[in-house]
Amino acid sequence: MIKTPDEQQRMREAGRLLASVFEALDRLPLEGMSTLQVNDWVEHFIVDRLHARPASKGQYGFAYVLNSSIDNVVCHGVPSAADVLRAGSIVNLDITLEKGGYIADSSKTYLIGEVDYAARRLVRVTREAMWKGIGVVRPGATLGDIGFAIQQHAKAHGYSVVREFCGHGIGREMHEEPQVLHYGRRGDGRALEEGMAFTIEPMINQGRAGIDISEDGWTVTTRDGRLSAQAEHTVLVTADGVEVLTLRSDERDTLGRYAGHRPLPR
Repeated sequence: MIKTPDEQQRMREAGRLLASVFEALDRLPLEGMSTLQVNDWVEHFIVDRLHARPASKGQYGFAYVLNSSIDNVVCHGVPSAADVLRAGSIVNLDITLEKGGYIADSSKTYLIGEVDYAARRLVRVTREAMWKGIGVVRPGATLGDIGFAIQQHAKAHGYSVVREFCGHGIGREMHEEPQVLHYGRRGDGRALEEGMAFTIEPMINQGRAGIDISEDGWTVTTRDGRLSAQAEHTVLVTADGVEVLTLRSDERDTLGRYAGHRPLPR
């Protein structure tokens, strides 16, 4: 689980490249595009522009480079030409990238066109919950501290945390130890150590936490049909706190607000 300085540097590069994918998506007019068109655009960007590998494609038999989860889809939504992004919807785009043998993983929930207040609030609180979890990462903190921070923030706003899916260690493989639950108790679980790298990726439901898995074996939906949102970053435990490896340029000041110090320079 502990990454060497060389491995950390390779993960920084993968994370930097993945952040650039989302920065490019931020400029893309998503409204009116199908999720399959978004998938193909991202694949072209990763392969042809960044000379990297979309790590999700082919993993576990998945045929696409991203998950596209619209409205009540919690996670693992499958890109499709039939799923067109319409004004008023929210969509989580979950993308992985491998460069130099190491993988970065991140996701962002996008607002498509004019979105109502309830949906915007859910997306905002989900993003905040992720940052609450990131903010407690440091050597000596525990995995339970992360889950507690996320769960408390979601609960305080009347939302529920999906429990069937969690963050995970990451490096040469997409899924490594440890598992990072998005709920828990302070002080529980493994203590964090400098050099650990993992994702924090809470899925927050507008209603109850119950989920269903569709017949395609991938798409996870809320059981009550209400909205779900997700936010995700890959992080590295440093000697004095945390480095967000997939940090985007518009988030430069965010980590400092939650963790009490500014993000480490790239």
